[in-house]
Amino acid sequence: MKTIAIPGFVSRSPTFRIEQQLTDAVVREFNARTQYHVILKDKADADVTLKATVLMANSSPLAYDSQTGRAASALVNVVVQVALTDRKGKILFQNPNYVFHDQYELSRDLSSFFQEDSPAVDRLSRDFARTLVANILEAY
Repeated sequence: MKTIAIPGFVSRSPTFRIEQQLTDAVVREFNARTQYHVILKDKADADVTLKATVLMANSSPLAYDSQTGRAASALVNVVVQVALTDRKGKILFQNPNYVFHDQYELSRDLSSFFQEDSPAVDRLSRDFARTLVANILEAY
């Protein structure tokens, strides 16, 4: 295996750009940890192709402030289906149900409000990429 095609992941979730963030994180992780030549499109000349579908991405309250009744923290949940196939379409690695979570705090002070869900998705994307690449490398 010398060349890996990683076309943009597909999303079945309404969460804006989640598939792009996950794709970018996986490409960075493959570039950082391997000697594979990464192609960003589905090409026939690649040795293997990694495809993924974001099945679900959401955010839900995790804890509430007892004084205000407002959410104090939230949890981002992402479920991704992944398959690595060779040129002939043979599945070399797959996981139909990667589940990742990341917690973030919600600001109590509206004047200094900072949206924390984007950094949480970034952290989750990096964690997903590290885990996926490690799992694939361990399989080979």
